[in-house]
Amino acid sequence: MINKRIGFALTASYCTFSAVLPEIRELTARGAQLVPIMSENAAMVDTKFGEAAMWKEKILQVSKAHVIIETIVQAEPIGPAKLLDLLIVAPCTGNTLGKIANAITDSVVTMAVKAHLRNQRPVLIAVSTNDGLGQNAVNLGRLLNSKNIFFVPFAQDNPEFKPNSLVAHMNLLPDAAEHALRGMQLQPVLRGSN
Repeated sequence: MINKRIGFALTASYCTFSAVLPEIRELTARGAQLVPIMSENAAMVDTKFGEAAMWKEKILQVSKAHVIIETIVQAEPIGPAKLLDLLIVAPCTGNTLGKIANAITDSVVTMAVKAHLRNQRPVLIAVSTNDGLGQNAVNLGRLLNSKNIFFVPFAQDNPEFKPNSLVAHMNLLPDAAEHALRGMQLQPVLRGSN
């Protein structure tokens, strides 16, 4: 990972931010140069999990970056300038998953994905959604079979009470990133409960 430029896009699964921060730190420790990206909601909305400004500060600190890409205009050059070797979307909400699967480009993160994929470079998705095995299952299936799309292995999240919910094993993110950089899917994709 030394000197690999990795975009790290966070979408609004706020409850997962704390699980993602150590993985950003680990990627940086492995020598990656991180470019943080935040969806509009991730960057602007204060929740019970913390204020947006606090999360931005923490992301900048652990990524050792100086700025966060927060607008579609800022994300668009990722493609033409070939800025990234890998783009990670973690956490990836069901909303963003569905948009990526259906080529909808109406947000910072979906623009980053579209711009990056035009260069035939890998995108790594760490899903975090309550409807991964519900209405979003078709989108998950489509992306599992898409070129240059890879997944952090995932599992059902609390199947007794949320049977459609899926969440990535965030601790596997750095290894999944190394595999994706080599054009490989870290296996097995489906794992036991988190």
